[in-house]
Amino acid sequence: MHLLHTRNTRTVAHSLHQSSYDLRIPIKPIYLSLILASTLVTADEAKPTCFDNADTQQEINQCSGLDNQTADQALNSTYQAILKQHANDKPFIDSLKQAQRAWLKWRDAEMLAIYPIREQPGYYGSSFKACWHEQIASMTRERTRQLKKWLDGVEEGDMCSGSFPIKPIQPALPEAP
Repeated sequence: MHLLHTRNTRTVAHSLHQSSYDLRIPIKPIYLSLILASTLVTADEAKPTCFDNADTQQEINQCSGLDNQTADQALNSTYQAILKQHANDKPFIDSLKQAQRAWLKWRDAEMLAIYPIREQPGYYGSSFKACWHEQIASMTRERTRQLKKWLDGVEEGDMCSGSFPIKPIQPALPEAP
């Protein structure tokens, strides 16, 4: 059993053969913050982004817009690749186009549900553009992930695969003697 107490102390109770141990380890918030910050810095150093140099809200808004454009380009690229790969399957292509149009309408309606149009200028604050772009980019990345199944395929044996192609079976590596 693990118990976590706040106030700079973590208590771990461990039960072993009817015995109970109570170990109190003080954790100073500053050390925890430094550990977490170093982890985040390490992760950020691996992949620099536009946001790394954004100091103003306008720059953050621009970075969010670029992120949204990148997500949209990936979606369009995936969609076009599916149309090309499945060009000989007219019923599928017609259905996919209808589904994509419906998804676009859903996405736009969902955005208006999240951010209803308000009469007061600036109602959602100076970060509105960044938030709007990030929300759309997130939905777009999720839609791209969904569409990629028609390019990548699904595992053999998926009884409900429908029009998704089946992934090719990878040959097993020979066993070592």
